[in-house]
Amino acid sequence: MLTVAVFPYVERPEMRDIVLRIRSFLTARGARIILPHARAAEFGMEECGADDIERLPADFALSLGGDGTLLGICRRYAENPVPVCGINLGTLGFMADIELNELERRLGQLCAGDYRVEQRPLLAGYVTHPCGEEHFLGYAINDIVVTKGDVARVITLGLTVNSTPLVACKADGFIVASPTGSTAYSLSAGGPIMNPMVRGILLTPICAHTLNIRPLVIREEDEVHIHLLDTRQSIIVTIDGQETTPIRPDDTVTVRCSDVRAGIIKFEDKDYYQTLRTKLWRNSARRERNETSSSRPHQTDHP
Repeated sequence: MLTVAVFPYVERPEMRDIVLRIRSFLTARGARIILPHARAAEFGMEECGADDIERLPADFALSLGGDGTLLGICRRYAENPVPVCGINLGTLGFMADIELNELERRLGQLCAGDYRVEQRPLLAGYVTHPCGEEHFLGYAINDIVVTKGDVARVITLGLTVNSTPLVACKADGFIVASPTGSTAYSLSAGGPIMNPMVRGILLTPICAHTLNIRPLVIREEDEVHIHLLDTRQSIIVTIDGQETTPIRPDDTVTVRCSDVRAGIIKFEDKDYYQTLRTKLWRNSARRERNETSSSRPHQTDHP
């Protein structure tokens, strides 16, 4: 019997109906679903509720929401290799492979095992104190970002790769992104797009106050160290835009590629470059056209 973990994390009026569609389809094919207890109770499905759902065995997990929901679930399954498939209920859903209008067809493929699993590397973030003690911050599937703290001013950062000091500059911060995260915050900051199956780590400065620093792709085996050069300033570390930790001025943030992989389910008829064209570039062009037309002054007919 297939066991499917379902994570409905978007607050939408129709969410219960969507979960009922999923349960009806899967149970008709001999599968069972499990949900976090709170959600199961909310939807009147107490018999499907479970505690510590990410620790339970499952054949695959369904993420109901946007890319942020999918990121959080992948991190939850860092210690339990369950592949995750995204059902897009957000605005873009770049990482999700199922749209709501194809739900039953794609669920049928999942039940039949007609899919592939892409193993995406997770970044691991650490903070090292001056005494040499290292503290684990967490895993990121997209990016680990070091930015200024509570004052709206640039900070002076030193960037070291392995044991080689690479650059010192004033900026709003640095983004250390995985190839999966190259289409997220790093892209907004001027970083390149990387195919998620390329092995590497992307370093992207945020609003650097200099003309001689550009985004850099380094090896997956390299280790990145970021520290404040002016200890009167403050910084924070953010993981996947969801978990934030304040860092002491004399601490060093270290990011390396971990051995942990997130399994993301993909279908053979959906190509990465097709998704890039239809979801990212086409949506961006459409938004720009809409913004241009809405900001254009209305013409008035004159007699």
